[in-house]
Amino acid sequence: MPAGDTELVSLPIARDQAVLPRVPELVVISGKGGTGKTSVVASFAVLAEKAVIADCDVDAADLHLVLSPVFMETHTFVSGHEAVIRPGDCGATGTCQEVCRFDAVSRNDPSGRFVIDPLACEGCGICFEFCPNRAVDFVERTCGEWYVSTTPSGPMVHARLGIAAENSGKLVSTVRHEARRVAVGNGCTTILVDGPPGIGCPVIASITGATGVLVVTEPTVSGAHDMERVLELAKHFDVPAAVCVNRWDLNPDGADRIEYRARDQGAVIAGRIRYDPAVTTAQVEGRTVVELGGPAADDIRNVWDLVRGWLKC
Repeated sequence: MPAGDTELVSLPIARDQAVLPRVPELVVISGKGGTGKTSVVASFAVLAEKAVIADCDVDAADLHLVLSPVFMETHTFVSGHEAVIRPGDCGATGTCQEVCRFDAVSRNDPSGRFVIDPLACEGCGICFEFCPNRAVDFVERTCGEWYVSTTPSGPMVHARLGIAAENSGKLVSTVRHEARRVAVGNGCTTILVDGPPGIGCPVIASITGATGVLVVTEPTVSGAHDMERVLELAKHFDVPAAVCVNRWDLNPDGADRIEYRARDQGAVIAGRIRYDPAVTTAQVEGRTVVELGGPAADDIRNVWDLVRGWLKC
């Protein structure tokens, strides 16, 4: 899809159909937050041709702050269930409170009836099963929203998890599937994924089955340690990995050690990015680093050229 084109082609494939053609998919992740992962993905989106962008950091999405998407579709994300007591049918027997092991049921209603705290409810359904008055509904839980948008750099699929909501791994899988659907429908040749930091469930959902991952790290003790953990995760799921050291010139010896450890774990060295105040300026202005220019922009272009050749995308 050409840059700046805001037309999305609808794909005649049902959303619940899991089988879609494969599209090369690069997932950019980091072992910890604050390494510059999102800035790199945003710049890749500008440099790439015919790419779909997916923000899978659903717990703290921020790629939209730089790419300024225009919403084309908004969908509710529903996952799991929660219990809700119907006040008019509650007999105030207290059975629900007795069987609940999560302290989600309380007697706060002035009438003496019981209520369920939706933030504490784990959706186990035990109160629904044991209420003698059948006064508990076990409804589907709305956990957030996901969107299909357009940006000057191409289509974008992103999401927002609700406050204190769970199942972020399932929402990540939804975003990735929709990104593939949009890519196939628009003839895009690459999917760029801004993955979440860490090694938890959302990260696993982001990298499983991907063409490759790029780990953005920094030359610090915590950066090196967390990079090793996320490389082990990628190896476990048999996903090829590359490593990029951001702000390497702040600690050249640390950058050398990180690259040595990365090679030792079988990762490709994708390059280094210098510390550049222009990165902060770009964030403040809501622009990508490569649009603003500077030493870091040149480095990111070099990293993208290597990664693109590595993945053949």
